[in-house]
Amino acid sequence: ECKIVEFKHYYNFLLLGFSQEPELQALIFGLFLSMYLITVFGNLLIILAVSSDAHLHTPMYFFLTNLSFVDICFTSTTIPKMLWNVQTQSKVITYEGCITQIYFFLLSAVLDIFLLTVMAYDRFVAICHPLHYMVIMNPRLCFLLVLVSWTISILNSLLQKTLLVLRLSFCTDLEIPHFFCEIKQIVQLACDDTLLNDTIMYFTAVLLGGGPLAGILYSYSKIMFSIHGISSPQGKYKAVSICASHLSVVFLYYCSSLGVYLSSATAPHNSHSSATASVMYTVVTPMLNPFIYSLRNKDIKRALKRVIHIKREIVLALEQKLLFFD
Repeated sequence: ECKIVEFKHYYNFLLLGFSQEPELQALIFGLFLSMYLITVFGNLLIILAVSSDAHLHTPMYFFLTNLSFVDICFTSTTIPKMLWNVQTQSKVITYEGCITQIYFFLLSAVLDIFLLTVMAYDRFVAICHPLHYMVIMNPRLCFLLVLVSWTISILNSLLQKTLLVLRLSFCTDLEIPHFFCEIKQIVQLACDDTLLNDTIMYFTAVLLGGGPLAGILYSYSKIMFSIHGISSPQGKYKAVSICASHLSVVFLYYCSSLGVYLSSATAPHNSHSSATASVMYTVVTPMLNPFIYSLRNKDIKRALKRVIHIKREIVLALEQKLLFFD
């Protein structure tokens, strides 16, 4: 029989993580610490590069800096707590901590999807309506698109947090076979009837996942027709190169999300496989985004070199001042 904990502030969930083997903990800690630092510094460099170069103050790079900021928040929601648990050899996360993690995880995940959709629309306007691009993608519209994305993401997080988690009562068995408080795992631990929870999760996943994907596919179908109508090979190459980075990120994000869904559907009792698959879109994709957007982009490369050069000059100036005082 399920024994229900009466007061929610007494809940302490246990994040089981990837492995219980003590000899693997140092490897897991080192691997995830490295990926986290690469993610944070890589996305910060993108933000600094765009902010410091006036030539990059365009709609495309405005959306890119927002995506980089959200990616930092995305990984910071889950990885620091996991690293702390590994380092302290503790698997505990409080009820309040779990609720907070769920809220910011859902916020970042949905915001990522909407920003990728907005960026697809930006590419559609740039290629299909190049002469009217700056008129259509004016600063007011760009700000409005980002504001709407944030608003929908915040409301979705509040809705799921309020209706899906806060109303639930939990049993004394509070082990989560994951490295963070994944909402589906939390709902499965509840002693209440979770039909409403499952229904809301299903419809929000279809609406907020499938809707933006349909918008991305529509934008790129129009883009492909426009590229097909370009006569010069140079023009076609330029149009394709504009979209290549964004398409790569969309492919990574949706394929990794599909992998998580398939792993949980084919092996519902093997949640460790779902946790491993989740690493792709919670850690690997945000880590790769700066490399994808910078390796094939001359503007970003030039801006990054400028940021690194300025940093070197600051370091040299500080060293000279220290030598002077010595």
